Amino acid sequence: MSRAETAMGIRERLAELARIDGPATPVVSVYLNTRWADEHQRDRVRVFLKNETRRAREAAGSPGLLRDLAWVDAQGELLVGQARFPEARGVALFACDGLGLREALPVREPFDDAFVVADRPFLVPLATLLDEAPATMVVFVDGTSARLVPLDADGRGEDVTLEHEVERRHRRGGWALLAQSRYQRHIEAHRGAHFEAVAEALGQLARQRGVARIVLAGEARALTAFRAHLPAPLAALVVGTIAGARHEPAATLAARAAALVKRLEREEEVRALEAVLTEAAKGGRAVAGVEPTLAAAARGAIHRLYVLRGAGAFPGGACLACGALQPGDAPACRACGGKTRAVRLGDAVADRVIAADGAVDLVDEHPGLTRAGGMAARLRYPL
Repeated sequence: MSRAETAMGIRERLAELARIDGPATPVVSVYLNTRWADEHQRDRVRVFLKNETRRAREAAGSPGLLRDLAWVDAQGELLVGQARFPEARGVALFACDGLGLREALPVREPFDDAFVVADRPFLVPLATLLDEAPATMVVFVDGTSARLVPLDADGRGEDVTLEHEVERRHRRGGWALLAQSRYQRHIEAHRGAHFEAVAEALGQLARQRGVARIVLAGEARALTAFRAHLPAPLAALVVGTIAGARHEPAATLAARAAALVKRLEREEEVRALEAVLTEAAKGGRAVAGVEPTLAAAARGAIHRLYVLRGAGAFPGGACLACGALQPGDAPACRACGGKTRAVRLGDAVADRVIAADGAVDLVDEHPGLTRAGGMAARLRYPL
């Protein structure tokens, strides 16, 4: 299976997990930061898993949950020992004995460590990461070679090296100046053909992999020359440039590009959220606030949900009869009077948005979103 197919598989799997609700046994969701540089950081994960699985075992009410926890323990040991996914910077684990669910999903960005046992998977961290990790192509190019490094949600794909034999430059003066000038024009023509060939290969690979962003790497002069050969659709995908040298490992270029893309994503998120809050204030295709967001989610109208980090754990209730969500810990549903079960309100809303093929952004901090109660959404249609 190709990296593109794997990344697409993670997104499809996310939607499938979001449709799980009320299985016979609880679902264990674990997120681990596997970006470690020394034994101390690996010990952090060991201690985290040991403490969380111990607490879960003490509260376990079924043999199935105990089997799930044993599987999580085993996966944790493999990850810490780097016997599984050694290049992943984050791993999500899902287990549910009642469904036969045993899932380990490696990704290229670290998660905040989390351990949740509930009646459905905890998906906000994974959904947020996938939304913030569009398929990216890192393109190193100089006058005679190029490297195309795919960067997907699940990590760095296999890079492609392109080389074009171009005769070396020869500096001569005096009587040979005219000949040198003609020769130099010949060399530049070949160099242009090299850039055109790289652009064509990049275009084919970008279409095949559904690339949303391109990051160029190399020296400024070579990148300027290369940009002149990019057709408009490819040029529109270029989001920035990074320094790069031919001898650098692909992993180094990928890490540098990922940092750039992440910063750009954060900046775009702030601009988009500001636009959503403004649109909500005008009564357009957006809502802000807990109650309006719950109403929009109930109608499947949310295209993109913004949740303030920490708001996911707000107390709420889900009606066992009609399924309505409501804030607070009231035992009865406001809509139909049915009995409710306790839920983490922000997480429950996010699950419904994901199940309806919407997107979720987990926002670290934003004054406007805080004033709105920690939730806002861009809508598919005005309510």
